[in-house]
Amino acid sequence: MENRSVPPGPYRATKLWNEVTTSFRAGMPLRKHRQHFRKYGNCFTAGEAVDWLYDLLRNNSNFGPEVTRQQTIQLLRKFLKNHVIEDIKGRWGSENLYDNSQLFRFPANSPLKTLPRRHPELRKDSIEIFSKDKDSIFKLRNLSRRTPKKHGLQSSKENKENMNCEINEDQENSVGQREISQKDVEEVWRYTILTYLQTILGVSSLEEVINPKQVIPQYVMYNMTNTSKHGVVILQDKSDDLPHWVLSAMKCLANWPRSNDMTNPTYIGFERDVFRTIADYFLDLPEPLLTFEYYELFVNILGLLQPHLERVAINALQLCCLLLPPPNRRKLQLLMRMISRISQNVDMPQLHDAMGTRSLMLHTFSRCVLCCAEEVDLDELLAARLVSFLMDHHQEILQVPSYLQAAVEKHLDYFKRGHIKNLGDGLIVPLPTYSYCKQISAQEFEEQKVSTSQDAISELLENIIKNKNLPLKEKRKKLKQFQKEYPLIYQKRFPTTESEAALFGDKPTIKQPMLILRKPK
Repeated sequence: MENRSVPPGPYRATKLWNEVTTSFRAGMPLRKHRQHFRKYGNCFTAGEAVDWLYDLLRNNSNFGPEVTRQQTIQLLRKFLKNHVIEDIKGRWGSENLYDNSQLFRFPANSPLKTLPRRHPELRKDSIEIFSKDKDSIFKLRNLSRRTPKKHGLQSSKENKENMNCEINEDQENSVGQREISQKDVEEVWRYTILTYLQTILGVSSLEEVINPKQVIPQYVMYNMTNTSKHGVVILQDKSDDLPHWVLSAMKCLANWPRSNDMTNPTYIGFERDVFRTIADYFLDLPEPLLTFEYYELFVNILGLLQPHLERVAINALQLCCLLLPPPNRRKLQLLMRMISRISQNVDMPQLHDAMGTRSLMLHTFSRCVLCCAEEVDLDELLAARLVSFLMDHHQEILQVPSYLQAAVEKHLDYFKRGHIKNLGDGLIVPLPTYSYCKQISAQEFEEQKVSTSQDAISELLENIIKNKNLPLKEKRKKLKQFQKEYPLIYQKRFPTTESEAALFGDKPTIKQPMLILRKPK
């Protein structure tokens, strides 16, 4: 399964579930076991299943090495509940599975989950709204559109004027300029961000990933302009912001032990109490920070989270996080900054008796960030994978992409000047291009890694040999050290002593005897 990837599309979590269960059923070793003086064939212990599945998940790019053994046990319990496995007596439906020697087996047929059909009206709307005919993108004003909630969008008058389009001074005196309404500006933002997202993901259509109706341009515009010097969203409506006591607690742990808002703790375990206060607040939120409606979008991006596609994943997540309501984006920014600092803080006291700091952050906040409205069996693993990536790259992902603002401004500028006839004629600023690598096997990767490393070391040896500024004595010393560290590469370069001697121009010399004795006459 490690070399297979589930393609982007709707219900990707369900497809991953089917892929994992199929791989587990096909690859889990079965053998004879003895229990209570009886022999059972074609079965396995719970501990063996945990070991095998744990290794499978950690080596799979969809989940990654952040998977814990406890999460593996939870997944096996869901296997038992959904009749993917059963105990040796044929019982299933509960979650009574532990990391022990209890015997389990596969039923005659392990059920795969069926993919629900998409609502025909949703598919029809998606095709109509984001068709290849770009002119149709800007005929949305007659369609029913969801009215966005306030969410702190009462921006100042200056920000509204800036978002209409920052046009050069020479345009003010030009004649015959076209009028651009606020709705036109919003649709250009919608079209631009969807076009960039489609290009970055490298898909022919976004209809299987996101419905364009879900993109609210006002959110994107607000998230792009109303930010602090650190790029964090500033809310005009403070009622949507984090409570003051939560902000103070987050600053306390993020800046530990150099906290400005709170005094030093006066009792042992103070840090754990503060952490539990923050966790309780986020766990009580009515929906995850990435919202329920964008669940499929972010789960699809999880399939880009591979070493050779890391940059693509960062750029895609950067655009997707701009779609969030401003209060959600602000909470996400502050949460990622806090847990990233806590995880890297060597001075932070232990916050859990049996769990490391990073694992604790993922275990606590993953479902607060990504979660499906309806229970999905792989939610916890998928959320942990995404939050782990966000922790490592949050500074890039949650910053404002300057190219997006420039593309919208130039597009509106050209339309107003009359250089393009319709708002949907295409983007003026070229889109970023990406090259996609073909995935290779683990054996090929290891061979290429060794080959590349040897080439680099051989190049280092040649640089030492050809360095004319290096004194002869120092060159001998470095070559001797190189020979000691990399004897095979050195022997390949100097197969004989003569070839080594030729480098320094050494010639064998016959030493004169130190004492000459003459025979007496």
